[in-house]
Amino acid sequence: MTLWQLALHLFNFVLPALAMAVFMPCAGRWIMGRGGWPWARRAVVHAVAGLLVLVVGLVLQGYDGKLSTYFALVLLAATAEWAMHSGWSRR
Repeated sequence: MTLWQLALHLFNFVLPALAMAVFMPCAGRWIMGRGGWPWARRAVVHAVAGLLVLVVGLVLQGYDGKLSTYFALVLLAATAEWAMHSGWSRR
């Protein structure tokens, strides 16, 4: 494997987490309205949490790209966005 192929593999591994990190703050504002943490801080939290989910999924299942890992990624991102909007205190 060349260095270029390694870089592409790593980029494609982290791409779902980075895409969710950009998408979720926008979706949270659209669904839950203004408020919550600043956009940049929420994006960083989503990126870090998403990368952790992908790494844990890789370690536990032996390879990446399983649907259960992506389901956990989406579930964690939605829960984190809800928490950063203080969703438990809304009525």
